[in-house]
Amino acid sequence: MKLTVIGCGYLGATHAACMAELGHEVLGVDVDADKVARLQAGDVPFFEPGLGDVLRRNLDAGRLRFTTDHRDAATFASVHFLGVGTPQQRRGYGVDLTHVESAVDALAPLLRGDHLIIGKSTVPVGTAAALAQRMSVLTAPGSRIELAWSPEFLREGFAVEDTLEPDRIVLGTGPDDHATDAAAQVTAEIYREILETGVPFIRTDWATAELVKVSANAFLATKISFINAISEICEVVGADVSTLADAIGYDGRIGRRFLNAGLGFGGGCLPKDIRGFMARAEEVGAGEALRFLREVDAINNRRRTAMVELVAEAVGGDVLGANVAVLGAAFKPESDDVRDSPALNVAGQLALRGASVSVFDPKATATSRRMYPMLTYAGSAVEACEEADAVVVATEWAEFVHMGPEELSGVVRSRVIVDGRRCLDAGAWRSAGWRFHAIGGPMRSVPAPRATGMGGRALPQVAASVPPHSP
Repeated sequence: MKLTVIGCGYLGATHAACMAELGHEVLGVDVDADKVARLQAGDVPFFEPGLGDVLRRNLDAGRLRFTTDHRDAATFASVHFLGVGTPQQRRGYGVDLTHVESAVDALAPLLRGDHLIIGKSTVPVGTAAALAQRMSVLTAPGSRIELAWSPEFLREGFAVEDTLEPDRIVLGTGPDDHATDAAAQVTAEIYREILETGVPFIRTDWATAELVKVSANAFLATKISFINAISEICEVVGADVSTLADAIGYDGRIGRRFLNAGLGFGGGCLPKDIRGFMARAEEVGAGEALRFLREVDAINNRRRTAMVELVAEAVGGDVLGANVAVLGAAFKPESDDVRDSPALNVAGQLALRGASVSVFDPKATATSRRMYPMLTYAGSAVEACEEADAVVVATEWAEFVHMGPEELSGVVRSRVIVDGRRCLDAGAWRSAGWRFHAIGGPMRSVPAPRATGMGGRALPQVAASVPPHSP
C-alpha cells in the first residue's frame, strides 16, 4: 500500500521506516527541512537502536522518502498516519495540541477523493471527535476524510521491535458504522503481516482508543512510584526494598515488572501523560478520579531530591566544593532522550548546591549540553571520575552496570559510589574498598544484568536476586 506519515520526530520517523520495512511505499512529511534532509540522507536525528539500519535499507530499496510538501502527501496516498508531537503545555498540566491541529489544517484541505487519517499521537480523550469536526469544515466539496485513532506503544530503545512486533494493535473509529468497517479493513491490511502472527487487534471507539495509552502509562507510573514510596520507608527502617520487591513480585496479581526502586521515571511520555491525563479529567468533571496521580508525580520527583541528599551524606554532609561524577544523563539506557531526566535533574541540583559536576553519558551528551549547558561533560566514565569525591550512577547503561571498581579506583579522589538505580553489585564494590550507598536503603542482594526498556511484555521468571528493569 501507499502510506504517508505526517510528522517525522521520534514516533513518525520510526513508524515511517517500519511501515516501509513491512513492504509499503511510504512518504514521510515534516515541516522541519533540516530534519527531512537528514532522514532522506539516511541519518536518524536521534538515537534509537536499529532504526538507522531500517531507515537506510528502505531508502535504498525505494520504498521510503521524505518531504516538507503536504501537497505531495495529498497526491501520494489515501491513507495518512498522524505522528506529530503532543508536548505538555508551557503553563499548566494540559497537552499542547498545536502540532496536531496544524498538521490537520495543512493536510485536510488538500485531499481529494476518499482518504483515511489514522492518528498515532498520544492525545487527550475527546481529541479525535474535535478533529473530526475540524476536518468536516476543511474537507473539499465532493471529498470524504475518515478519522481513526491507533495509539502508539513504543518503548524508547525498543521502538523498532515494538512497531514490528507489538503487544497489540488498537483502533478507535467514529460513529459511522460503514466508515468504521472500512477503516478496520484498511488497517488490518496495513498490519496484515503482523496480525497473522496472532497479535490482538482491538477495535473500539475514539474515546476508548485515546484512553488506552494514557491509562497504561498512568498504571506503570503508579507501580513505579508505589515501590519508590515503599523504598522511603525502607530507608528509614533499614529494610532491603529490592528483596521486598522480589517477594511481592512473585504474587501473580502483582508481578515483578516495574518494581525496581530508584530515581524513578522521566522522559517525554510518562510524566507528560499522567499530567495531561489529570488535566483532562478536571476538564470533563472527573478530576477526583485521578487525584491520586498527583501523589504519584510527587513521589517520583521526591526521589530526585532524596538522591541529592544521599550524595551530600556520602561526601560528609555538604556537596559544596565537592567533585561529583554523574554517570548517565538520558532518562533511561539505550536512549539519548533527556526530557524530564532524573539523572540530569540530580546533576543540576548538585551543581546548584556548589558541587563541581562532571557528567558522562554514552549517547546523550549532545542533547544534555543543549538543556544543561552549565554542566561539565566528559568523554568517558573514567574522565568524568577523575579526582571525584563521589561517583553517582544515575542511568543504568550496561557499561556502568558491568563496570568493575578497579576501573575507577586509580582515578577518583575518594572511593565513594552512590547507586541511583540499584543496579550495581554492592558486594563487589565494598570488597574493593569503596563506600557504597544506594537510594532506597541497604542493598543486601547482588543485582545481576537487567533487561531494559519500558512496556508490558512479560519477562521470563527470574530469581529473587535478579530484578528486571524498570525505567
